[in-house]
Amino acid sequence: MKIDFIEELTWRGMIHDMTPGTQDQLAKEMTTGYVGFDPTADSLHIGNLVPVMLLVHLQRSGHKPIILVGGATGRVGDPSGKTEERKLLPVEAINHNLECQKQQLMKFLDFENGENKAEAVNNYDWFKDFSFLDFIRDVGKHITVNYMLAKDSVKKRLDSGMSFTEFSYQLVQGYDFYWLYKNKGCRLQLGGSDQWGNIVTGTELIRRKYFDDNMGEAEAYALTCPLITKADGSKFGKSEGGNVWLDPERTSPYKFYQYWLNVSDEDAGKLIRFFTLFSQAEIEILEKEHAEGPHNRILQKALAKDITIRVHSEEDFNAAVEASEILFGKGTTEALQQLSEKMIRSVFEGLPQSEVARTAIESGVGIIDFLAETTDIFGSKGEARRMLKDNGVAVNKSKVKDDYSITTNDLINEKFIIIQKGKKHYYLIKVV
Repeated sequence: MKIDFIEELTWRGMIHDMTPGTQDQLAKEMTTGYVGFDPTADSLHIGNLVPVMLLVHLQRSGHKPIILVGGATGRVGDPSGKTEERKLLPVEAINHNLECQKQQLMKFLDFENGENKAEAVNNYDWFKDFSFLDFIRDVGKHITVNYMLAKDSVKKRLDSGMSFTEFSYQLVQGYDFYWLYKNKGCRLQLGGSDQWGNIVTGTELIRRKYFDDNMGEAEAYALTCPLITKADGSKFGKSEGGNVWLDPERTSPYKFYQYWLNVSDEDAGKLIRFFTLFSQAEIEILEKEHAEGPHNRILQKALAKDITIRVHSEEDFNAAVEASEILFGKGTTEALQQLSEKMIRSVFEGLPQSEVARTAIESGVGIIDFLAETTDIFGSKGEARRMLKDNGVAVNKSKVKDDYSITTNDLINEKFIIIQKGKKHYYLIKVV
């Protein structure tokens, strides 16, 4: 059964602004809608998932999604929400980024089946042969400077300085909508609330150009989603290392999983509505269970599992859970042995690390000497001996006594030894 797009977004809290007539248009016929993506990196980050989810719900509602990758606009730079002009990328870098992003988007949308299958377009295809003189004659004449100056994205930058390149961005994006309207029958543009000014420039350009060029009446529509802010005021989608990326090489599946698992209770209810496909009834049940035992983090676990599997895989999710158990739960030596080198490096990144020569352990070294001399995990042999006596030292998650010897048999992936001191202090030893 198809869902109603507007009703679905409404209960999820995903509508910020919408032009009049949008709901009537969607109720009338299968409607094509698009979102533009900026190719400034070779991966999308979780902030980009908000407009992606708009397209997911659009397709689930029986409408047709178009992904516009900005091969042309990426060469210009959108001033919306920016305090300074963006550095322009070379053509080769932009093309590489576009291809990488497209591969990620294919995980969320169906590009193969049905009348409403998703489609990807690149605006460079229609801008590459569009001369500057033709553009200002055929497009620029329809939108006044006063109209462009009234946009918030422009007002906020005028005092600090704005190049003509950035000033013209809303016209370039507006023409994208016009081109898709004329050539793909696209009636709707979707985006974040910071894009409202650019999007309605497109609807206005369509209306005026069709009228001025004697092509009759034309109606186009806009819908934006709220920008997500976290309850503590910090920016959503950022971690200590910067953006949380979809690319596992930039943000490991373990760190990706941990980001969602550690969101606050105040944010979890909003994020599970934005980023999962759970029904309203399912979410309300999860919220009820969560309220009965907040320490169990029911909402966060459901959110982290769902989105980690959809962005990465079930295998990556299971490995992330195992890794989390090793650090924060009752993980076993056997589970630790199953972790890949990449996962181990990801899990223990930021924790104390040291290197030990392989020759130092080939003949075996007593645990006390290893802890206090081969490494500096303990400040003295006496301190190490006392902790061992109190059963407070583990090698690769197994408790050891003071007569234990470290050998090459303790190596994980032939290069790591993990020492646990007390309940919470871990040390990663790299054997080289």
